[in-house]
Amino acid sequence: MSVFEHPEFDSHEHVAFCHDKASGLSAIIAVHNTHLGPALGGCRMWPYINSHEALNDVLRLSKGMTYKSAMANLKLGGGKSVIIGDPRQHKSKALMEAMGRFVDSLGGQYFTAEDSGISVTDLQTMATQSEYITGVKANYHYNGENPDGNPAPSTAYGVFVGLKASVEYALNSDLAGVKVAIQGVGHVGYRLAKHLHEHGAELYVTDIFPEGINRAVEEFGATAVAPEALYGLDVDVIAPCALGASINDETLPEIKAKVIAGAANNQLAREELGEVLRQKGILYAPDYVINAGGVIDIYHQRMRSSNDELRAHIEQIGDTLTSIYTRADEHEGATNRIANAIAEERFTVKG
Repeated sequence: MSVFEHPEFDSHEHVAFCHDKASGLSAIIAVHNTHLGPALGGCRMWPYINSHEALNDVLRLSKGMTYKSAMANLKLGGGKSVIIGDPRQHKSKALMEAMGRFVDSLGGQYFTAEDSGISVTDLQTMATQSEYITGVKANYHYNGENPDGNPAPSTAYGVFVGLKASVEYALNSDLAGVKVAIQGVGHVGYRLAKHLHEHGAELYVTDIFPEGINRAVEEFGATAVAPEALYGLDVDVIAPCALGASINDETLPEIKAKVIAGAANNQLAREELGEVLRQKGILYAPDYVINAGGVIDIYHQRMRSSNDELRAHIEQIGDTLTSIYTRADEHEGATNRIANAIAEERFTVKG
């Protein structure tokens, strides 16, 4: 199958493949749309089953970044990169250097940043080979803490703000006593759990790595849950904070929660599931809206803003979601479709 016939190809402007035999790098960069500005999107390293799975992921993720930047009112386009490999086993200095050269080969059409399996240290290694690596240093932190370039704190804070707004809209409640099930307690999920715990939420957590679960149980009194049991829990909110497509034909019938609001990209396996959620009375926070804190952070680092400006921009996520929910109710439409329409109005070039 040609990339042009791939079901997730959406008139992408550029899709590039790289294989570096010396380092073992096999990677893909996808640039979806640059009408509002250069494409920005993180680099993900994951042990994909095959190259088809990796291509599917990078096409979906890059498209999501276009919509994310547009909805966050950023002058940026959407792109993404993926490295095929287990970050716990296959990562090396040579591999990261090769990835830096791959990003550099696009000449600034695409800027990369941190994503699953990639750390600030990895980005710093890539940056020795390219000027188009972001998130390697920072001047600001949304809460005035010591910034290190990692956008995860801003992503988590934005998801928290959005989840809080979603609970207020759907349940007419604050977070005290609200039951939240978090799928994935890594860099973002753990920080989200901390925010929720501090505001009195009751937490249920799962992850493919036990250390994240154990940390949340010890520090926040969370209840550990088997991965396959999470979506069937009798909770108020499900927060997907791992990989995408977790809301699918298998998990959706099990869901008892009234709100889905999490950090993961591409949470819906199919766009049509947004309408199914609406009919079931489940409020869905469009993922690229609620998880935009990280890209907002990187944008403000480039613009040399301030802690207060960064925080204020992230906190707009709650208002944006509320406006989407209101419009969706007025038009009896799925929240993901409403968000898509707003974003497309912003990044589509009028002929």
